Amino acid sequence: MDRPVSVLFICSQNSARSQMAEAYLNALGAGRYQAESAGLAPTEINPLVVRAMAEEGIDLADKGTQSVFDLFKAGRVFDYVITVCDEAAEACPVFPGLTHRLHLPFADPARLTGSDEEKLAKIREIRAAIKAMILDLIAWDESGRQGRLGDAWSLAPQA
Repeated sequence: MDRPVSVLFICSQNSARSQMAEAYLNALGAGRYQAESAGLAPTEINPLVVRAMAEEGIDLADKGTQSVFDLFKAGRVFDYVITVCDEAAEACPVFPGLTHRLHLPFADPARLTGSDEEKLAKIREIRAAIKAMILDLIAWDESGRQGRLGDAWSLAPQA
C-alpha cells in the first residue's frame, strides 16, 4: 500500500472545526489518509464539540491542540492543507512541498450564543456540514481528483 495521503486542517484555535474535520477524515478514510489539525492560536477543545463528536462515536475528550506554526517550523510536509475558517486562510503559512491548498470556511462554534443546548444544536449542524465536506474530499481524491469539488470549496491562494 502507498503511504497515506497527509492532510492538515487549520482553523483559528484548533478547538472545534479543524478537530472535527481531522477526526472525520481519519474515521471515514479507511486508513488511506493521515489527518492532523492545528490552529493559528491554539486553545482548548470546545467541550460541546467533544460532546457532539461523542454522539458520532468519536472520542475527542483527551485530544490536544497544536500550533500550525510549530508544524511549519518543523518542516512538516502535507499533501493537502485545508483551512476551515477565514482567519486561517488569510494567515496560513505556505508549507514546503504542498500539493493542494484548499479553503472551506465554517461558522465558529466559539462565537455561538444561547444556552448550551442551543449551541449544541448549531454545532451539530456545523458537524454535519464538515462530515459532508470530508465525504466530498474523499470521493474527489479517490476519483483521481477528476472534476471539481462541491461549490462550497475554493482553492486557497498560495501567498
